[in-house]
Amino acid sequence: MTGTTTAEVLAELAALEDPRARQVNEKHGDDHGVNLGKLRALAKRLKTQQDLALELWATDDTAAKLLALLICRPKAFGRDDLDRMVREARTPKVHDWLVNYVVKKNPHAEELRLAWFADPDPVVSSAGWALTTERVAKKPEGLDLGGLLDVIEAKMKTAPDRLQWAMNHCLAQIGIEHAEHRARAIGIGERLEVLKDYPTPPNCTSPFAPVWIAEMVRRQDPGPR
Repeated sequence: MTGTTTAEVLAELAALEDPRARQVNEKHGDDHGVNLGKLRALAKRLKTQQDLALELWATDDTAAKLLALLICRPKAFGRDDLDRMVREARTPKVHDWLVNYVVKKNPHAEELRLAWFADPDPVVSSAGWALTTERVAKKPEGLDLGGLLDVIEAKMKTAPDRLQWAMNHCLAQIGIEHAEHRARAIGIGERLEVLKDYPTPPNCTSPFAPVWIAEMVRRQDPGPR
């Protein structure tokens, strides 16, 4: 579907608008009514189109921005482009997809991780923490894990929601992946009690770090044969 215009795509997104999907999405802070499965199907049809992605991102439409992140070329963005985009990502899903689908695949990811980590904007800072969590799991060499735990211990309890979630994920990941820091990570989670009472559906793992760590470690251990 190369040659598709932005207007045509916006019209198709408007036709996919579903009041029930909007109701569910708005509960999570996302102001659009497009079912994400249908959005992904549209992206699959459009395939990679960087110019169209840039035009869709430039709209003020959340579904269009999400679609842009699915059809863009992650490595084509410059550092300043991504810094601007993370500050333009108003809703949680756009922010999450931008970091996970684009920034993590971009050659400037590490530079941006360092720049965003201590940004005064808590949402931007949460992107830095998300990239740090990725490194904790996949490339921990050079990270000061003890220092990260110090920051989490001092600041997570009073951090704004999105930043608190990102810090909590980092705390859990340290405990899951690094046995030498596990006891301390669990202890910090127990003392701070962040997300301890978060409502968790059946068959889902609680985001409360001590429970999350214990469950993931249990799954990693095959036990006696």
